[in-house]
Amino acid sequence: MKQYEILLVDDDPFILIAIGHALENQGYQVTTADSGVEAAEIIAKKNFDLVITDLVMDSIDGIGILKRSKEKDPEVMVIILTGYGDMRSAINALRLDADDYLLKPCEPEEIFFRVSRCLEKREFKKKIKFYEEILPVCCQCKKIRDDGGKEPGSGQWVSLEKFAWEKAKIKVTSSYCPTCLKEMSEEINKIASKEQEL
Repeated sequence: MKQYEILLVDDDPFILIAIGHALENQGYQVTTADSGVEAAEIIAKKNFDLVITDLVMDSIDGIGILKRSKEKDPEVMVIILTGYGDMRSAINALRLDADDYLLKPCEPEEIFFRVSRCLEKREFKKKIKFYEEILPVCCQCKKIRDDGGKEPGSGQWVSLEKFAWEKAKIKVTSSYCPTCLKEMSEEINKIASKEQEL
């Protein structure tokens, strides 16, 4: 199972310790930042699957972290942490492409549920993007041209299995559709009948 990378941003050290440890105990790799400025520096250097950020902070607030995160990687998930008095700001954050928000204080079970849901959404979006980029496929051998990072049309032709694994870590198993299975069975029966005649 993939170990997801999470950036946790809050100027309250108790939040960082409590939520950070709870997420690490669930198997997530957690990096913490005690200010928006520190978080912005970390985001510039490293990619994350999920950013959980406090909304109200000095200098760079949660909206600033949201914008920087999405600019760096549009597929990163962002959860906004907010107090009860900040609901209007939280709704505004959702309009700015935040993926979810959590009211403080929050129970560990609620955090785990929201984190899990966001990461599932991220995987779903990655798979959709993956399927959108599958073309072109050779009509004869069914290999896929991988143009990633190359001039369109100049990529290497690779098997579907290799492409799926390298791009999305999806394991493709081989099988026969009912039509091909029937044709293959008929072909095997013909060969077996000929061998019996000999």
